[in-house]
Amino acid sequence: MKITAINVYQVDLPLHEGRYAWADGKYVDVFDSTVVEIETDDGTRGYGEVCPLGPFYLPAYGPGARTGIGELAPHLLGADPTQLSVVNDIMDRALLGHAYVKSPLDMACWDLLGKATGMPVCELLGGRYGERVVLYRAISQSAPETMAVDVATYRDQGYTRFQLKVGGDVADDIQRIGAAREILDRGEVLVADANTGWLLHEAARVVDAVAGLDVYIEQPCRSYEESLSVRRRTRRPFVLDENIDSLAALLRAHRDDAMDVVNLKISKLGGLSRARQLRDLCVSLGVAMTLEDSWGGDIVTAAIAHLAHSTPEDFRFTATDFNSYVTVRNAHGAPRREDGCMRASREPGLGVTLDADVLGEPVARYR
Repeated sequence: MKITAINVYQVDLPLHEGRYAWADGKYVDVFDSTVVEIETDDGTRGYGEVCPLGPFYLPAYGPGARTGIGELAPHLLGADPTQLSVVNDIMDRALLGHAYVKSPLDMACWDLLGKATGMPVCELLGGRYGERVVLYRAISQSAPETMAVDVATYRDQGYTRFQLKVGGDVADDIQRIGAAREILDRGEVLVADANTGWLLHEAARVVDAVAGLDVYIEQPCRSYEESLSVRRRTRRPFVLDENIDSLAALLRAHRDDAMDVVNLKISKLGGLSRARQLRDLCVSLGVAMTLEDSWGGDIVTAAIAHLAHSTPEDFRFTATDFNSYVTVRNAHGAPRREDGCMRASREPGLGVTLDADVLGEPVARYR
């Protein structure tokens, strides 16, 4: 099997809620998603997607993904997409860094490997653990009472795990956490995710104020050192996300006892290949994981489902279904939420096909 063409599509993904807001007043109304289609000499096609959380969350942005893919595509033509390590080596030699650019190409190659072997991607990633993947719901930042209502609304839809977007005014954040926790039952999970939004002294105030509540603290400050300092000031379980962008970063955090849970985003790491590498290491180290991506539609959601379903259940802290947040479907066959859970497809590959009516013509073709 050889790569003969790479087609690139752009699709806007508006939100059901109209706006997604998080720390420091950041928000997105419409997400800019890039979809990749890899064609091969035997007629098989593989699909991938990358969708940054705007241009100001991680070092990634929508048009940059498409520009970077244009840089990589000529180097991949003629390669065997089922040789994942070789494909990633080609990309790393052709473009230093820019993990998010490589992610949809790696994802599409996993889709092709699944189709070539007749196996779902989750089985290729290690096997299918359990019958379903438990999801969390991210609660967009707003007034404390509004966020509590949102938690109750999504709880009625079957969610039992909630990621509260904080990282704003300290007094408001303390109220946000308290109001949300008050309406949850024992066993239901609340994560206060600051997305790097607090300064050190602000994070110290928050963790002190919520010391008696059943809540996880996620990525309070921008730098690793600041977040580690907060970790040492609190007995609340601790999650790292933005700072864990490589194997070396994960090993450092484990050495420093910097986290109880780690958030592994597929595109932040460079694709399913690298995400699997860190996932397997976390299992060996005894670290639970949130398995997800920065954002996305049906293709990203399918990839998350396969990565999560191939993770031992004890280590699967949670995952997310981004296609339920947006109003546009960019592919058929992706998982759909049922009572706060989803399941990876049993079809070969990712189990999705592009929605040509939504995607239209490619914005770029490489042959």
